[in-house]
Amino acid sequence: MDVMGDMATLYETGRFVQPAGQEETRDEATEAAEEARQRLAAEAGDVEAMSVLGAMLLRRGDLDGAEPHLRAATAAGDRAAANNLGVLLHQRGYPEEAAGWWRIAAVAGSAAAAHALGRHYRERGDEPAAEYWLRQSAEQGHALGAYALADLLEHRGDDEAEKWMRAAAERGHREGAYRLARALDRRAAAAADIAEDTDGDNGVGAGAAEEAEQWYRQAAARGHRRAALYLGSILERRGELKEAGRWYLTSAKDGEARAACALGFLLRDAGDEESAAVWWLRAAQEGDGNAANALGALHAERGQTQTAERWYRAAMDAGDVNGAYNLGLLCAEQGRTAQAEQWYRRAAYAGHREAANALAILLLQGGDQTGAEPWFSKAAEAGSVDAAFNLGILYTGRGDEAAALRWYERAAAAGHTEAALQVGIARLRDGDEQEAERHLRCAAGGGSAEAAYRLATVLDARQPAGAGPELGEPVHRRTECEEWYERAASQGHRRAQVRVGMLAAARGDVVEAARWYREAAEAGSRNGAFNLGLLLAREGSEPEAVVWWKRAADDGHGRAALRLALVYARRGELVEGQRWADLAVTLGPGEVAERAARLRDALREELSA
Repeated sequence: MDVMGDMATLYETGRFVQPAGQEETRDEATEAAEEARQRLAAEAGDVEAMSVLGAMLLRRGDLDGAEPHLRAATAAGDRAAANNLGVLLHQRGYPEEAAGWWRIAAVAGSAAAAHALGRHYRERGDEPAAEYWLRQSAEQGHALGAYALADLLEHRGDDEAEKWMRAAAERGHREGAYRLARALDRRAAAAADIAEDTDGDNGVGAGAAEEAEQWYRQAAARGHRRAALYLGSILERRGELKEAGRWYLTSAKDGEARAACALGFLLRDAGDEESAAVWWLRAAQEGDGNAANALGALHAERGQTQTAERWYRAAMDAGDVNGAYNLGLLCAEQGRTAQAEQWYRRAAYAGHREAANALAILLLQGGDQTGAEPWFSKAAEAGSVDAAFNLGILYTGRGDEAAALRWYERAAAAGHTEAALQVGIARLRDGDEQEAERHLRCAAGGGSAEAAYRLATVLDARQPAGAGPELGEPVHRRTECEEWYERAASQGHRRAQVRVGMLAAARGDVVEAARWYREAAEAGSRNGAFNLGLLLAREGSEPEAVVWWKRAADDGHGRAALRLALVYARRGELVEGQRWADLAVTLGPGEVAERAARLRDALREELSA
């Protein structure tokens, strides 16, 4: 058992008790003078001086010198001396005799002795006796007694524990403040979970979280390194990065590896990778796997793969399963597929869901669809959104659309953009336009150009056919569907670019139309190339139009081939015209093929005449 109590326990007379946070300032000479004064008074029979002198010698570790003075003061009825005599005997290894003197002092009203006696009984497994004496101490306002009582009650699951932990915290007990904060933090998290499930919040969670922060702050201010860590985390989540960094630094300097790691991430995000590496190194050397992983990633980004691998292994040795996953990623990037599979498997068997997904992808790429499926399922069931999406792809490939849709919907519900797009497409196919629109909006909002285009087509189809503007209205007001077409076009979606060009042409904006057609054509859109040719031909630039029609026709655009046949026929280049007409007949569609056939036959007659 540790020495019972703090300065207040040992020196209950109050003459040697310092206010919380202050240090003893007397130098050795002053201490020696005080000791000499107390010794003279003790030798003259002053009981209080005997008690104080015994306490001074006990503090210095002079047990032999302290014991006779404490025994003499105790015999004269000094309760503080009885308590400190118990401390001395406990240090000598006589716990039962120590408990006897603590009992005498506690019965005489010593809160410190009652605390020490309660601790004594708890260590011997006598919880009823421990609770009795700790309660005596706590009810007299003793901070250590309140904390020890709270600890005992918390161990038993008694709701009264928080009351006494709060009492200890209010009396300046820093561990009590920290543990009270942790309890409030857990309550806030539980309330947040309930609020999320019920779509409501009664304010309990917010109040508990606010109070938790206050107690973390008090404990941290008294030098509690874990309280400083949690306080830094709260401030970081709130965006108060400068103050968060200060508390992380305080905690890290006191030896808290997690704070050193968190400080490293703050510094990295601020652009100071070198300083971040220093703190990650400190944390990793103290066994923090997260910091070791961060160092591994930093070296991997710099191409220092051997060093990266060494840190990933260190993370794994520290019990961080991310180390095995990152080793798998590193090996996969280097083409070491067999080793990548080995590390992915190790992480996946340890419950790492993204490693399970990565392993499944690796097996699928190797042609082992049967081996991949259970790992995708395991990862998806563990909450991997990517794995749920990949299962959708897997079932789509097998033609099982119903199973694919279930997994796509699961991934979409978790915010997966491409999954939401696939659900939207499936709902459109089923005729459920309302549900399709909801999913397409989610996917488009998440950045999917295809979803933005498809959403635009859904909205476009609802618009009334070509009613002109009312009197006094602007000639053109941009509709929502145009906004989605433009968003998709700006993301490089070729069909959207063609559609935006058509809308611009319809309102007479030839320059804008040409810009979008050209972007689509240069990206490989045959419709874009054809429309650009039409626009250029109307503007009198037929030679350039021919260039774009040839590109479109070579890509299989029948109308472009027909246009070329007409151009060459008009120029008198009948053979070339016949060649393009033949191609237009082959490419179609029906109407184009019919016209091209008539033109081809006419050109043949002209050539044979």
